Amino acid sequence: MNASNVRALGAEFLGSALLATVVIGSGIAASRLSPDDVGLQLFENAFATALGLGVLILVFQTVSGAHFNPVVTIVDALLHRKPWSLSSSYIPVQIAGCIGGAMLANLMFDLPAATWSTTDRASWPTVLAEVVATAGLILVIFALVRTGRGHLAAPAVGAYIGAAYFFTSSTSFANPAITIGRMFSDTFAGIAPTSALPFIGAQVVGAAIGLALIVGLFPAERSSS
Repeated sequence: MNASNVRALGAEFLGSALLATVVIGSGIAASRLSPDDVGLQLFENAFATALGLGVLILVFQTVSGAHFNPVVTIVDALLHRKPWSLSSSYIPVQIAGCIGGAMLANLMFDLPAATWSTTDRASWPTVLAEVVATAGLILVIFALVRTGRGHLAAPAVGAYIGAAYFFTSSTSFANPAITIGRMFSDTFAGIAPTSALPFIGAQVVGAAIGLALIVGLFPAERSSS
């Protein structure tokens, strides 16, 4: 593996870890700052996540593409943007990063490094919401990429995820790696292991729908001007 690929894997690990830290850490802070207002807790969590995700994409985009998400990596490979040999290495690194980031967030708020979440989130409405959230995420990312506007991904993806916290009943996980990471924190942003598998299945379905929309609506990739 060449030095460029090693740097890319390092960026995916670090970016995924920091993303999980932002999501879980801001959720813990929100629950402590606004203990009696769940709506305000969700807003604080969404706002921090939207800003943090945008910044992380800006920081790591030129190194690894700033995927931080296995379904983004798979769609990227299916569209022949990165070789499968590298893409297949991204996925375990993203998962490990999200688990590590969850543990870091727990420790920063004086909690045990890892505790299984007991928050049951899986239901037909929330599973449907994960399909919608993930399909929309794929559409946002690759519509920009295939029309030569990939440089706008950071603000667009941050804004989309921030909005999707509120317009989906699942609060828009839209990422198998972060779903796994959030199992390790029994806090505001956590998800019980029994709910994680349905969420991940829905995310894969959503990614497939998003890919179909991209191929249908944007059949050819255009270079940025």
